[in-house]
Amino acid sequence: MIPHGFIQDLLSRTDVVEVVGRHVELKKAGINFKGLCPFHGEKTPSFIVSPSRQTYHCFGCGAHGDALRFLTEHHGLSFIEAVKDLAQSTGMVVPEDDASPAERAQAAQQRERESSLSDVLTRASEHYRRQLKGSPRAVDYLKRRGLTGEIALRYGLGYAPEGWRGLASVFPRYDDPLLAESGLVIVQGADEGKPEAEQKRYDRFRDRIMFPIRNVKGEVIGFGGRVLDQGEPKYLNSPETPVFHKGRELYGLFEARTGLRQKGYALVTEGYMDVVALAQLGFPNAVATLGTACTDDHVSKLLRFTEQVVFSFDGDAAGRRAAGRALEAALPYASDTRSFRFLFLPPEHDPDSYIRANGAEAFEAQVRAAVPLSRQLLEHAAIDCDLATAEGRARMLAQARPLWNALPEGSLRLQLLSELARAGGVPVPELTGLWQSQSTRDRSPRREADDDGRPASDDAPGRPRWRREAAARPTPGRRVAPRSPEDRAVQMLFGEPAWWDRLDPPEHHLLHELAAPHGPAIAWLERDLAEHGPRPWAVLRQALAADDSLPAESRALADGDALPDACFEDLAAALGLLRLRELDAALDRLAASDISSPEQIARYRGLSEERRLLRERQRELSQRAPAD
Repeated sequence: MIPHGFIQDLLSRTDVVEVVGRHVELKKAGINFKGLCPFHGEKTPSFIVSPSRQTYHCFGCGAHGDALRFLTEHHGLSFIEAVKDLAQSTGMVVPEDDASPAERAQAAQQRERESSLSDVLTRASEHYRRQLKGSPRAVDYLKRRGLTGEIALRYGLGYAPEGWRGLASVFPRYDDPLLAESGLVIVQGADEGKPEAEQKRYDRFRDRIMFPIRNVKGEVIGFGGRVLDQGEPKYLNSPETPVFHKGRELYGLFEARTGLRQKGYALVTEGYMDVVALAQLGFPNAVATLGTACTDDHVSKLLRFTEQVVFSFDGDAAGRRAAGRALEAALPYASDTRSFRFLFLPPEHDPDSYIRANGAEAFEAQVRAAVPLSRQLLEHAAIDCDLATAEGRARMLAQARPLWNALPEGSLRLQLLSELARAGGVPVPELTGLWQSQSTRDRSPRREADDDGRPASDDAPGRPRWRREAAARPTPGRRVAPRSPEDRAVQMLFGEPAWWDRLDPPEHHLLHELAAPHGPAIAWLERDLAEHGPRPWAVLRQALAADDSLPAESRALADGDALPDACFEDLAAALGLLRLRELDAALDRLAASDISSPEQIARYRGLSEERRLLRERQRELSQRAPAD
C-alpha cells in the first residue's frame, strides 16, 4: 500500500497544467487554461484546467479529476502505475516497504534501461517516417491501400529502405548494444560465441512499411513491418525485449483512446493494416493483437477504457480457433455489467473490405448482430459433439465445465448453467451436483504408485508431482518410441516449442484438427506460446501440472515418459505421416464414389500427385535420420 500522505505530497508537487498539457493543446483563458477535450470529440473547447484547484473539468462530457485521474483515464494506467509515473517525473521515490535497497536499485536500473531502449526506438521511428516521405514507391503503396497522409501521420507510419545497414546513418555507433537489445539490429554469430570482430550486424527491417507499436503512454516499444510486394514473412514483428511483450500489448491502443470512448466499444482485429484502414473509414476504436492469440493481459488493458469488447475474426477454421482463445481470455472478466461479442464476417471479407463494399452503416449492423459471449461459449463447448446422442451431450458438458468455471460469480454464470443443463439434457440440480463432486475429486490428492508399483503411501501426495515423474523418467540415452505419429508430433513440440513458428498454417490446422487427447494438448501449447513465448520443458512441465483446464489424458500425453531426442526433420516426418493418412482417406472416399465429373477427376489427380510427392519427401527424411 502506498501511504496516503505520500500521494498528497506527490499531488502538491505536481502541476496538473503541465501533465495535461503534454497531451492536450491548452490556451490561457483568464485564470484557467482551455482546450479540446481528449475524452470526447468536440470542435469548440469546453475542457478547462484549473491551476488554482489543480483539477480539470469538461463541461461537455463531465470528465473531471486531478493529475492522477487524468493519467488513469487518458492513458489507461492503473492507479499504482500512474503514481509511479508522476513520482518519476517529479523526482520522488514511491515508498515500497517490502523492497530491499538492492531491489530498489535494481528496479531503478531496469527503468533506466527501458527508458534508453524506448529512446532508441523513437529515434528509429522518426528515421522511418522521414524515409517514407522520400519513397514514392512506399507512398504509392499506402495510397493504393486507401490511406491518406493524415492517417499515416496519426499512426506514425514509416518506411525501412532496402539495404543492410540503413540505421548506421541514424546512430553514431552501429555496434551499440542497445540496437540489438531493442530488436532493430540482428547480430549474427553472437549466439555461437564468435568474437565481436567476426560477428555480422544488419538491420532487421528492410524494404518494409513500418508500423510503430506504442504503449498506452505513447512510447515506441517495437515495430511491425509489412512487405510492399511479394515476400516472406508478410509481416515481421520486433522480437521480445525488456519493453516489448507481444502477449501484453495491443497495436493501436494508444491512438484509439478517444475513439474507444466515442464508439463505446473496442473492436479487436487481426492485423496492423486492419486497424489503420478502419480508422480511415470511421472506426478509430480498432486495435489488433500482435500476431498472437488474445490473452488475459489484452482483455485487462481494454477494460481500462471500455466495458464492451467486440472480437472480429475470419470465418475459417483458424478464425474459429482464435475466437476460442479470445473466449477463454475474456471469461474471467465477463461480469454482469460487461459485454463481450464475437463478429464473424463472410469468408471473403475482412473489416476493411466489408466496409468498402457495403458501407460503414452495414458494418455497424454486423457489429450489433455479433454473437454474445454466452452463445459463443455454448457453441465452443459443442465443437465435435453430436447433441442428438447421450455421448455427444456428455462430451459437450465435459468441455463446458472449465469454461463455465472460469466465469465470475453473478447472474450471467447462473443463466449459463441453466442453458448448459438444458442443452445437455440434465436438470440443473443434478448438473450442479455432478460438477461439484468432480471439483472435489480434482482437488483431492491423487494416490499414485511408488517406483516398485505398490500404491503410494498417504504422505506421498505431498511430494511434488514433477519430482515423482522425474524419478520415474528413463535414464539418459534411452529412447522411448511414441505409439503413433500423433504422440511423436505432440511430444516433439512440447520438447521444442519454438518449432511451432517454423510450421506452415496447413500444418497448424492439421495438428489442431487431431482428435483428443492430441488436439487439446496442441491448443494448450499454442496458448502458452502466445502468452509466454517458447519456454523450456522444465517450465512447461510445472505449468501443465498446475493447469486443470487441460484434460488428464492430454496432460499425460504431453508429459510422456521421455521427450524424444529429435531434430526438426523428425517433426516434419511425423507430420508427413499424418498428412499421408489424410490423403489416403480422401482418395478412398473419392474412389468409393462415382468419379465422373471433371472436378472430381481433377481433385483425384491432384490428391494423388500430392501423395506421390509427399511419399518421396518421407523417403528422403528417413534416409537422413541418424541411426539409434
